[in-house]
Amino acid sequence: MFLDDHRAALNACLDGLTEGEARRSLVPSRTTLLGLLKHATFVEGVWFDEAITKRSRSEIGIPASPDESFILDPDDTIGSIRASHQHACAASREAAAALGLDDIVTGNRRGPLPLRWVYLHMIRELAQHCGHADILREQILAARDGDVT
Repeated sequence: MFLDDHRAALNACLDGLTEGEARRSLVPSRTTLLGLLKHATFVEGVWFDEAITKRSRSEIGIPASPDESFILDPDDTIGSIRASHQHACAASREAAAALGLDDIVTGNRRGPLPLRWVYLHMIRELAQHCGHADILREQILAARDGDVT
């Protein structure tokens, strides 16, 4: 499934990196490789927990806004964020398992949406973030090798 491919690709962007490299900020926004995976964990909660179960973000334990989801806590590590992301993906699969693509989810702030829309949105969002991760990773590895121009 394309969604699982993008989930795995984003997770793999951290392969072989040090904690410092994963946290390295190369752009003016809060976007880092570790932050991207933390944000991906947030969007799993928004689209497959909040939208399906109608639980609030505070009940789920996720930030109130997308921007906040990139903030790294001092105790966030590659291992802890990967584990959180893998747990969120498994919970997402479980939450959607009993639903059909045309079933309507009603817990999102945008209003009622078919599950098909949720899947397409997630694929689009994760594909975009995989592109961000590819560029950041390339810069990090180039700096490691001293190949920065």
